[in-house]
Amino acid sequence: VQLQASGGGLVQTGGSLRLSCTASGFTLDNFSTGWFRQAPGKEHEGVACISNGGSSTWYADSVKGRFAISGDNAKNTVYLQMNSLEPEDTAVYYCTAQKKCTSTQMVITATTRGYWGQGTQVTVSS
Repeated sequence: VQLQASGGGLVQTGGSLRLSCTASGFTLDNFSTGWFRQAPGKEHEGVACISNGGSSTWYADSVKGRFAISGDNAKNTVYLQMNSLEPEDTAVYYCTAQKKCTSTQMVITATTRGYWGQGTQVTVSS
């Protein structure tokens, strides 16, 4: 049972990246999927989530209108399309499978999760 975040890289301000969160050993769509990030010297923060079945989504205010989360059940993968990237988006990005896609759940996960896995580095140069 594993979640693998990938797709990070180095881009210039205003550029785009698409992150992937691929599950193995379980069906990701049976859960809500959340994307989180941790910038250097900062705590983890919720970025976006999508409910199982894709009926609802949530975005942090800082990424609304720039990021889009979506799922591909055939590939057992959830994507985070990141556009108009800013240096403030520089962080290691992680994905999680969780019970709900709500702002409250995102805060709970961000503040209580003990193990985050490897994550994928996103660096936005100015």
